[in-house]
Parts: sequence; C-alpha cells; structure tokens
Amino acid sequence: MNSSVLNGIHLVSILARHPSLSSAANRLNITTGAISQQLQLVEERLGFIVFERHARGIRLTNLGHKLVESISPHLTAIEETIEQLSKEANNKPVRLKLTPSLAYKWLVPRLDDFQTTHPDIQVQIFAEGALVDSGCRDFDIAIDYGPMPYKTANTELLMEEFLLPVLSPDYFQKIRTIGVSEPDLIWQRATLLHDAMPWHGAKKEQEWQFWVNQHHIDLDVRRGHFFNRTDMAMAAAEAGIGVALARKALLKNELSEKRLIAPFPEIRANAGYFIITHCDAPNTQLFKSWLKQQIVIN
Repeated sequence: MNSSVLNGIHLVSILARHPSLSSAANRLNITTGAISQQLQLVEERLGFIVFERHARGIRLTNLGHKLVESISPHLTAIEETIEQLSKEANNKPVRLKLTPSLAYKWLVPRLDDFQTTHPDIQVQIFAEGALVDSGCRDFDIAIDYGPMPYKTANTELLMEEFLLPVLSPDYFQKIRTIGVSEPDLIWQRATLLHDAMPWHGAKKEQEWQFWVNQHHIDLDVRRGHFFNRTDMAMAAAEAGIGVALARKALLKNELSEKRLIAPFPEIRANAGYFIITHCDAPNTQLFKSWLKQQIVIN
C-alpha cells in the first residue's frame, strides 16, 4: 500500500468523526474545497464511495462503515504507540558529568531530595576523571569547575567557590610551637596538600599560589603533597598529613564536628562551578532547575 492510500485512510478516519466537510476543514485548518478534492481522490484510489454527500453534511456509506470499522482499531493502536514512545523519549535518563570531588561531597548527599520530588526521572552520573571534558557531547548536563569567567560561552554559573585552609586538630597541635605566631606555625612547619588539577591548564600549585598572593605571604608553594582531586587532599588533611586548601562547597560537617579546623577565614576563589547543557529535554530542564534550587536552599 502506497503512502497516498495511507494518507487517504487517515483522512477518512478524520472525516468519519465530523458531520460535515466544513467541520472537518476547520479541524484541519484547510478549505472545504480542498477537503472535497482530497476525498474525491481518495475514493478514486479506493475504487468505491466512502461518504454520501447531502444537504446537511456527509455520512458513511455501507462500504465506508466497513472501512472505518476495520481501520479504527489499528489507527488507535498506532496513536497509542506513538504516545508511549513520546513519553519514553521524554523520560530518558539524564546523563550528568561532573568531577568525582563534587559528586561525592556535594551532589550525592542531596540526590535523595531529587528522587523524592521526581521519582520517575533516572539520573546517570559519570564522575570518571578529575576533570570534565566540556567539549565532549556524550552528556546532557555537565558541571565543570573553572576560573571566572568560564572558558566557553553558553554556560551558566551554578555557584561561586571559596577557599579556606583546613587541617586536623591533632595536626594543628603537632605543628604548634610555644611563642611562635599562628601564621608562622602554620606556614613554616606545615605540609601543604594540593589539588594538582583544579582545571584544564592550571599549574599544580595554582590554588595555593592564589591564596598566598591574596594574603601577601612569602611561601614556597611548590612543596608538599599533590593529589589529582580536592576531596583526596581534604581527606589527607583530616588524616593529619598536612594542610589542605579546601573548597567551601565540598565541606559538609567536617568543621562543625571538629574533624577539621579552619584557622583562617574563607576567601573568594575567583572560580566556580558552571553548568554546560547539551540537551533541552524536559527531564534535563527539571534536573537543572533542581540543581539551581540546591544553591538557594543551601
């Protein structure tokens, strides 16, 4: 069966729901004359009259009734299948990429809220490496950390970041020296713990160098231990290995529970977390809105 006959059958199914050609024409947003012409062509291809025309409208012939009764279940099944496929397309999983540090320390503890609000939306989280390749398009949404302004356009700032040195109480006592001022005891005796890969193209001592420059401290920031993730440096600080330059967004209860202490106040990092969107599907937009709400709430 060719496409013209299929189109004709579809037209017949529509006309069967209307009392007149003019009513069907209004539904299809075309002229009554065009409807009449199309119906005539359909009947010529079918080889029989489908509708009787009368002064007050149209009605199905006996053959027309048999045709509509035959095709209606199939057309209904097609419409239901298309509707179901459309729902499946709209309900596809949201593919999210972000750094492992942000995933473990910030996102995962909040995910239950999204699950409760949107139980039917699946989120697939990929935290494969220390850095997010924002140029790759194998995701719907990515959250990347980088300096402000972000390196590419069409991104949204999710949240600005702040930096603060943290260390364990035991390590603080270990490096304390009687009669030595706090800045000296911290920086002259402490082991620095670095995130060696804060973003693409950054130097391995980038964040510590930024911090000492802001405080006008003369310190060789090339020393210490280097990690490829901020949460690892923070974990090392909690284990009493040295002083990590923590990102405020990645701190949860460590300070309130005294597992870490922060001898100095936070400073603006001149960097932040940026949302990159490669998909405008409804589920993606819902998840992005939820991410933004978490910043307002918390």
